Parts: sequence; C-alpha cells; structure tokens
Amino acid sequence: MKLVIVRHADPDYSIDSLTPTGWKEAELLSERLVKTPADAYYVSPLGRAKDTASLTLKKLGRTAETKEWLREFSPRIVKPGMDRSTSIWDWLPEIWTKELRYYDPEEWYHTDAMRSVNAEQEYKWVTKEFDRLLAFHGYEREGLYYRAVRPNRDTIVLFCHFGVECVLLSHLLHVSPMPLWHGLCAAASSVTTIYTEERRQGIASFRANAFGDISHLYAAGEEPSFAARFCETWDNENERHD
Repeated sequence: MKLVIVRHADPDYSIDSLTPTGWKEAELLSERLVKTPADAYYVSPLGRAKDTASLTLKKLGRTAETKEWLREFSPRIVKPGMDRSTSIWDWLPEIWTKELRYYDPEEWYHTDAMRSVNAEQEYKWVTKEFDRLLAFHGYEREGLYYRAVRPNRDTIVLFCHFGVECVLLSHLLHVSPMPLWHGLCAAASSVTTIYTEERRQGIASFRANAFGDISHLYAAGEEPSFAARFCETWDNENERHD
C-alpha cells in the first residue's frame, strides 16, 4: 500500500484558505495528482487543506472523506522566552535540544511543558485514529509493526498539515516528532510518499521514499513559497523572524 501525505498549499491563515500563490500551487499539484488517481482520499476539516484538495478532486470527479484528526496538531504552548502561546513545535534550538527526552518516542510528551498542554493525550488520539484508518485499509498495528491482514497495492491520499504530518510519520517510524518538527520542512503543496514493505508474509512496515517533494512546482518553473521556514540568516529582514 502507498500513503501519500500532501501538505496544503501556501496558506492565508487569516481566512483559513489559500493565498493567490497557494491557489497556483494547488493547481500545479492537481496536475500531478490526477495522473495517478488514488483508491481513497481523506482531508483535514480546515479550509486551507480542503481548498488544496478541491482542485484535484474536481478534476477527478471524486470526493474526500473529512477526518477530524487530520486537522493541524492542535496543542499550543507558551515557550520559554515567549509571551504568547504558539504551535507546539518551532522551539528555539538552544532550548529544546537540552532536554534529551524530546528525542525519545516514549518520553517527549512527559516533560513539564508538554504535560501542561496534554500533548500525550492529543498525540495518542491522532495516532489511534490513524491506526484505525490503516486497519480499515488492511494493515493492523501490532507492537511497532503492522499485520498485513489484507495486503494490497492501494494508494491512499491524505490532505493535511505539516505538524500532523510529522506526527503520522513519527508513529509509523517510531521516533519522536520533535526532531521531525524542527529538522524537516515540508513546503506548501509538498508530497510525501510512504510504502509498505512485506518482507515476510503477513508482516509489514512502512518506509518513506520521498519527503516534502515539490517537483510539480519546479517542473512548472514555480519557486516554492517560504511557508514553514525561518530566516536563513539573522540579518535577512525579508524572511520570517519570530
């Protein structure tokens, strides 16, 4: 089975939709995705993900099932040195890297900061629902691998968000989401592809063969938007600071 995780196109958070650039990215994405129709489509309930999916679905004459757990990973936290709550990721590196539990897939949500926003509860809800979806499509979790109850070559597409994408990947790969949130960047409209591997009959694992792919933008001569990144150098005032 193949999982395709699509991050929404360039967002206008003020209206939970897309910027003009985002709509162009979504169009280029749709031209890519319609070439390989999927067996099932799922989408976040948030507008920016729904709008991104809409162009692909319209061209294919298909619909996507909305899954509440595909919304952006929702806990918000007041980080050290900040005076307001922000997303649970995007910590300053000199702060979060000092806490080794953040690298542990079983311990990262047990720090005082993560306990204060019920990160464990939210994470386990999302991953439980994700496993429920995988079981529906033939793969049942057993410990840290999956039973291939109904092995198949289906393609499943999820239109969602960067934060929750890293949560899903962390669950499949059994790693903490913290290094993924802080060490990877899935550009707007990017595509991540994960395949099952059934090296022994009935036993499956997942392997990503592409993360954050934006070849559909480059093929059209479209530069990726800067969403999800911070300034490359401190003195660049035209790039995102916090």
